Amino acid sequence: MKTTLCLMLTLTTVAAFGSFQSLIPNGAKVPDPCSTTGGLWSGVGHLVPGGGGLRNPFGSDFQLAGHAWNEILCKKDSDGDGKTNGEELGDPECGWSTTNGASLETPTGQPGICEPIGSPTCASQNFACPTVV
Repeated sequence: MKTTLCLMLTLTTVAAFGSFQSLIPNGAKVPDPCSTTGGLWSGVGHLVPGGGGLRNPFGSDFQLAGHAWNEILCKKDSDGDGKTNGEELGDPECGWSTTNGASLETPTGQPGICEPIGSPTCASQNFACPTVV
C-alpha cells in the first residue's frame, strides 16, 4: 500500500513541473548550470535540477507573479547575475505568452541560479551544485 501511495505522489509531482514549464518561455529547455554535458534543469523554479523542495529566487518570483509570465517577471533579474529572466529564458523582448506563439531565442541560462556559479558576482548566494549519487 505504501509503495502505491508513493508512486502516485511522484506522478503528481512530475505532472506539476510539466505544467509550470509550459507557463514560461523555453521552460523545458533551460540549461543546467551544473552540467558539463549540456543537461537541462527541468525544475526551473527549484534549487535542484529535477524540482521539488526549496524554491530558488526565480521560483519565488514566479509564485509571486501568480505562476504567470508577464513583463515584470520577464524584466526582473531574479538570480542577480546581471541578466534578466527574459534574456536567460530566450525572451529578451518580453513578447512571449502561452497563447501568442512569439518567436523565442535559445535559452542562455537558469533564471534562478546565479551564473557563473562561484564567480565574484554569484559568491554571496552560496549555491553549490547538487551532488549526483
